[in-house]
Amino acid sequence: MSVVIRLARAGTKKRPVYHVVVADSRFPRDGRFIERLGHFNPLLPKDSEARLKLDMDKVKAWLAKGAQPSDRVSRFLDAAGVAKRAARNNPEKAVPRKERKANAEAAAKTA
Repeated sequence: MSVVIRLARAGTKKRPVYHVVVADSRFPRDGRFIERLGHFNPLLPKDSEARLKLDMDKVKAWLAKGAQPSDRVSRFLDAAGVAKRAARNNPEKAVPRKERKANAEAAAKTA
């Protein structure tokens, strides 16, 4: 059984609130879950205390059991200092073509 820590959407239309839950990866996003660990309200200001509430003891216990956090939850845990988030691959395709060409020419001149 693959267990993940992820967000489950709640709230009304255009007023989202998310529950941070532990669930089997096969369960639907807003469906069945094993345990609720906290909540996240993206509509509140970023410096607000009530924007994110997590029970860190439960989170650490689930991480020790092998639960994998989703990308968004891993950002929260990295900001809280609980788990280190791995650096993401930023490919060269994201750079505009003219800049890529100029960088390639500059690299060729130095080599």
